Amino acid sequence: MRTRYATPQRVASGIAVAALLAFPLSSCGSDDDSSVSGSSSSSSSSASSSAAPKPVAVVEALSGQNTAIALDKGFTDALASLKLTPGVEGDAKLTDGSLVFPITGGNVSVFEPGSVPNYVVGQIQHEGSGLSLSAGDTTVTLTNLNVDPGVSRVYGDVAVNGETAVTSAYLFELDGSTLKPLQTQGDTAILEGTQVKISDVAAPLLNETFKTDAVKPGLLVGTATITVNTQ
Repeated sequence: MRTRYATPQRVASGIAVAALLAFPLSSCGSDDDSSVSGSSSSSSSSASSSAAPKPVAVVEALSGQNTAIALDKGFTDALASLKLTPGVEGDAKLTDGSLVFPITGGNVSVFEPGSVPNYVVGQIQHEGSGLSLSAGDTTVTLTNLNVDPGVSRVYGDVAVNGETAVTSAYLFELDGSTLKPLQTQGDTAILEGTQVKISDVAAPLLNETFKTDAVKPGLLVGTATITVNTQ
């Protein structure tokens, strides 16, 4: 049976709708906090402010180094079963089973695990690089990846056959439960162990594009190692 592919216009429409539905939630506390009485709330806020934990590492302007994703065998097997060919865009590299994206900007603060709900916060930008997935005459590119560890998401720009479909779409979710403690080596800091998974927005879009239902939300893409310069 001949495989049919979605048109770029149809995919663009689907991505735009899904991106709107994926508007990120705030990482603030729950609304229940506001039910505390005024005097108690004020006192608690003052105490929390004075005892606020300090980060163990802060990089105000990221420059250099990279994010490497060691691809999971389950992901590469899934691509093979769908006859999808992975590739790289721009300055990205595919080396020894890992996708490597140069870091081009952003900022990051790292706290002691357990001291705050999200102990890695900031933005890690990868402008001018990305990955591609191709089958037949259809190629989807995911570029300009922006890692937002505060909300455990990765955003990026999507194009189909060279035509921009949407920018800053929610592409991957991050699972930091396997993240190892911060490592330092000279003037570099290394965060290793975060799992990268297909988001519930990207999965249906890929299925629509490549006419399949095999791409599931939460599919493990691989494990990330982020290496940044500290000076």
